[in-house]
Amino acid sequence: RKSNDEPIIGELLHHMTKKLQCVLAQEVYSPRPQNASSIAASNVKFLESAGARVVHVMINRTLEEYKTLFNSINGIIYPGGGVSILTSGYANAARIFYELAIEANSRGDLTCLGFEELKYLTSGKMLLSHTNTSGVALPLVFTNIIESRMFKGFYVSSVALIVNYSCNIVIQIYNSNADLRKFYKSVSTMEACGFPIYGTQWHPEKNTFEWTKPYIPHSPLAVKVTFFMADFFVNEARKNFHKFEDEEVEKRALIYNYNPVYTGIKSVFEQIYYF
Repeated sequence: RKSNDEPIIGELLHHMTKKLQCVLAQEVYSPRPQNASSIAASNVKFLESAGARVVHVMINRTLEEYKTLFNSINGIIYPGGGVSILTSGYANAARIFYELAIEANSRGDLTCLGFEELKYLTSGKMLLSHTNTSGVALPLVFTNIIESRMFKGFYVSSVALIVNYSCNIVIQIYNSNADLRKFYKSVSTMEACGFPIYGTQWHPEKNTFEWTKPYIPHSPLAVKVTFFMADFFVNEARKNFHKFEDEEVEKRALIYNYNPVYTGIKSVFEQIYYF
C-alpha cells in the first residue's frame, strides 16, 4: 500500500493566561512576557521519534485558517492540560478539527484533556467523574475487546507501564452512554469503530521524555510502550497525503523554527516550547 514517508503532525497548543500545548493551544499557568502559548517538548519528541515532523496549531484562529492547516497536515494530537473542554479556545479549535476529520475521514490521536474533549464532542454531554488516579503509574489492562487496530500484537503485561495524571472517565459512564459505545471501543484507551481516531487518558510520551515525577515509569518495557504508540500513530498519519502547497510556508510552520526551554526545575515538563 502506498505510504507517505514525510508525515507532518499538528499539535494543539496551550494558550497562556494568568488564569490558568500540529499541538493544540490551551490556557496554562505561569505566562511568559510576549509569549501567548506553549507546548511540552515531550509531545514533539514523541512524534519525532517515529519519523514525523511537527507544526504547532494555535488557538483563536479563523475557520479558514484551520481548514487550510487541516489540508496541509497528516494528523493532529490534542495534548493534555487543564482548561475547559466546553468554552476554551482549545475546545473551539478541537471541535473544528474533529468535525473536519470526521468529514474527511482523516487521521487523529488524542491524549488526556483531548481524550476528555473527544468524548464530549462525540456524546455532546459532560460525562466526567472524578477518580483518585492522578499521579500514579498503572498497568495497561485490556478488556475483552480484542479487535483493536492500535494494540494488535501488543505485549500484555501486569507491570506498571503507563502514567496517569487524571482519570475523569470511568467504565460505568462509558457503558451508560450509547453514543460513546457506538463510536468507540474501550475506556482509558479508545479507538473509533469507523474512523482512524484514537485517544488515551494516559500519557505515552512521558515514559521516555519526562523525568520530574518519581511515579513516571522508565523501565525498558515502559519505554517500548512510548515508541509503540508513537510508531502506531505516525504510521496512521502516513496513510494521509495532505501537504503544504508551498515549501516555504511549510518550512516556516515547522517546530524547528523554535527552541525549547528547560523548565524541569519548576514545571512538570522537562522542556517547553513558548510561542
